[in-house]
Amino acid sequence: MKQLSKIALYGSAVALAVLLWGIFTSTPSLWQPSALGLAVCIALGLGAIPALKGYQYTAWIMAAVVAGMIYPAAFTKWGDFDLRNKWLILIIIQTVMFGMGIHMSVRDFSSLATTGKGVVIGLLCHFSVMPLMGLLLTKVFDFEPEIAAGIILIGSCSSGLASNVMVYLAKANLVLSVIVTAMATLVAPFLTPLLMKLLAGTLIEVHFVDMMMEIIKIIIVPIGAALLYDFLTTATRPQWYKVTRVAFIAALWLLALPVGMWDFFKTHITSQAALQSLEILGFFAGAFLVGMGYYFLSRRFSKLDDLMPYFSMFGIIYFTTVTTAAGRENLLKVGFLLFICSVIHNAAGYFFGYWLSRLFGLDVNSSRTVAFEVGLQNGGMASGLAGSMGKLGTVGLPATVFSPWMNISGSILANYWRRHPVEEVKDTNTFSN
Repeated sequence: MKQLSKIALYGSAVALAVLLWGIFTSTPSLWQPSALGLAVCIALGLGAIPALKGYQYTAWIMAAVVAGMIYPAAFTKWGDFDLRNKWLILIIIQTVMFGMGIHMSVRDFSSLATTGKGVVIGLLCHFSVMPLMGLLLTKVFDFEPEIAAGIILIGSCSSGLASNVMVYLAKANLVLSVIVTAMATLVAPFLTPLLMKLLAGTLIEVHFVDMMMEIIKIIIVPIGAALLYDFLTTATRPQWYKVTRVAFIAALWLLALPVGMWDFFKTHITSQAALQSLEILGFFAGAFLVGMGYYFLSRRFSKLDDLMPYFSMFGIIYFTTVTTAAGRENLLKVGFLLFICSVIHNAAGYFFGYWLSRLFGLDVNSSRTVAFEVGLQNGGMASGLAGSMGKLGTVGLPATVFSPWMNISGSILANYWRRHPVEEVKDTNTFSN
């Protein structure tokens, strides 16, 4: 792999030369493929440079953006099949979230009692700073309503596991980070639709219950499957008996739905909320079987856990490419302003997350942790919700710009704080850094 990375570095030099010649001669057939080739070669080549290896994932995201911008038609439809299909996007997002979820554990919640103050402060900062800053930015920048709603949406989502990675790199309070991420994920089905209704209700039509159900499908269902897998790794024999019985019932439920039960429900149940609840029950039944199935597969293939991050990365690259292709025309018009908006939004999350935590009495390491939890958002969740609305190219566009930048800025900040460690602060009311 390292040899391939070195070859890619040489390839990037060739691609750059062809790109410059193609631009100089105004030859799209030269500069377009060479631009994509350059982006891919850089993404591969960074693996050969130790100091830049941590940015390889971000480089792949940038390559996805380049691909979507240069060849939009190739990433919107394949023949009659729409790559933006709502169900396809949902499955891919669920796969991404499941891949992230297997790095969570039921035991992560065991330290909640000892980190309660930090968790409350983290959640309050997260679900206030970023949504309100998003709203402020929509007033400053004159975006069309759906793109403006997307800015508020990315600010209203839960934090992602990227924050845990950055906190680990920064040597901050990892336990607090994991719990805040987990709790933000659990409360997102209620708080995200509420914030969107309050802050973006004049920009787009927001159906509270529908959005809540979509978030449960996108986030809670796959992470629930991942937590079941974690539970099974240490389950006792009696617990296995109970799990097996539930799995049997879940399988019967899923088998019955397509052979007439769902049609029966639709005929005899008039309440839309009740039908949505039954649909969610079906998703949870599927998640239960997926969690069990993954457990058995991981026992058979010991390196499966090591491969899951690559599946997650592929999923993120997929919907980044598709979203970019779908919103290409909008990006050409407002891409630069959207990038500036994302930089400000992200920086505000770090700044207010850190200093509000210090104001409320958290120590420096915990305040650094909250800064990451506030500044880093779950772009996959935002893209999934935009896809469920059928507005991937507008509402989903801010997440496409925000996500690569937050990984770059997060890595820079994490490495800076890693080089400037702090001792445990005994007096939590001091503000020295």
